[in-house]
Amino acid sequence: MSKRRALSKAEMEVARIVWDRQQATVREVLEALPEDRQIDYKTVQTFLRRLEAKGYLTSKRAGRSLVYSASVRPNQVIRETVKDFVGRLFDGEPLPLVEHLIREQGLDQSEIAQLRTLLSDLEKGQSDG
Repeated sequence: MSKRRALSKAEMEVARIVWDRQQATVREVLEALPEDRQIDYKTVQTFLRRLEAKGYLTSKRAGRSLVYSASVRPNQVIRETVKDFVGRLFDGEPLPLVEHLIREQGLDQSEIAQLRTLLSDLEKGQSDG
């Protein structure tokens, strides 16, 4: 796994638009941003260039425009980002993060049932191995 630099919140917002659309130009990304975002064309262009430089996107020329597409799948970015986050904040231990999320955010009955199912499936998987 190549070590990519982490994404800022704004870069992640732009990357998600490209992931959702599969490919996009600067103009298409700009138009897909929420109206309340005060970002101009040049700023979106800068974000896309940064994402390409960091290895998250690739571009190809189509006429006068560059068309950007993902070079990394979103689930891979999520996996890398969470691993980095857990490493920095929780010394690489996922359980303290899970405990913090549950205590701070809470779970409703449906989510508790889903968590029980997930834990049961994990236990079964470990006993099968």
